[in-house]
Amino acid sequence: MSAGPHILVVDDHREIRDLVSRALVKDGFRATAVGDGKAMRRALADSNIDLILLDLMLPGEDGLSLCRAIRIESDIPIIMLTAKGDEIDRVVGLELGADDYVPKPFGSRELIARIRAVLRRNAGRAAGYVEAKTKRYYFDRWTFDVDRRELVGDDAIATSLSTGEFDLLLALVEHPQRTLNRDQLLDLARG
Repeated sequence: MSAGPHILVVDDHREIRDLVSRALVKDGFRATAVGDGKAMRRALADSNIDLILLDLMLPGEDGLSLCRAIRIESDIPIIMLTAKGDEIDRVVGLELGADDYVPKPFGSRELIARIRAVLRRNAGRAAGYVEAKTKRYYFDRWTFDVDRRELVGDDAIATSLSTGEFDLLLALVEHPQRTLNRDQLLDLARG
C-alpha cells in the first residue's frame, strides 16, 4: 500500500520541485513533480491527486489561469507558491479558488504544516478528503479505502477491520460533523 495523500508539485524550477518532493516523501506523502501546465493536466488525468502546489509564474499558461481552470472542473485543494510578494497577487489567487498561498522562499516544515491544514479543512467539508476516482477518505493520519475495505495508518500498515467495524467507520465518514446517536449509527451501519 502506498503512503499518504498524493501531492502534485507544479513549478518550473527543477531545484524547487526536487526539494519539495523530497520533503513531502520524507514526511509520508506521495509526490509527483511537473514543470508546466501541460504536464500538470497529464498528471491530473493519470493520477488521483489530493492537493496541488501550484507556482504562480510558469512558462506558457500561468498559475492563476491554471488555478481558475482547475477550480472549474474540480475541488482539489490548491496551495499557490510564488516569489511574487504583491498583496494583489495573493488576493487574486485566493479569489480564483486557491486554498492557501505560500510566498517563496519558504521552509519545508511550514509548507508541510500548511498542506496538512488544507487537507484537514477539506476533510471537515467531506468527512475526510474523498478522491474522485476511488472512494478514499483521509482523516488525521489515516487513509480509509472503501473499495479495498482497508484502513491504513501513515506508517503504511493496514489495520484489518471486521465487517461491523467497516460498516460503522463508513457510516461515520459519510456523515461528517454530525452527532449520531446509537440507533442512528446502527441504522446507518446496517444499511
